[in-house]
Amino acid sequence: MKDWKSCESNVAALLGGKRVLISGRTRNDTPDIEYSSTLSIECKSRQRLPAWLEDALKQAKASSRDGLSTCSFLHQGGRRYADCLFIVRLGLCQPRLEGGHELTTKDSLNPTPYKSHGDCRG
Repeated sequence: MKDWKSCESNVAALLGGKRVLISGRTRNDTPDIEYSSTLSIECKSRQRLPAWLEDALKQAKASSRDGLSTCSFLHQGGRRYADCLFIVRLGLCQPRLEGGHELTTKDSLNPTPYKSHGDCRG
């Protein structure tokens, strides 16, 4: 299975959604995952995310006090702040989302390494 297909399938399973098959649709026709009437989910899988992105989340976690949840806002110069990207780890919000299987402490502390078949849980 292609990396992106595995990523979509894994995310759909975690959220309790359904992967939308690409056959019979065109790009931007429907989201990758049918989940709810409030979220349009697009999945991207890469072997490695940019280090600065991971660093932003690590910095937020390192400065967190009293168990506060962590996130990062990414702003591109010249754009409205309302268009910032809001980055949060799935494990933080997944318990609040309906359906799917709950991430375990093991999933959170020992993310699965990237595999050639596209496992994107880590």
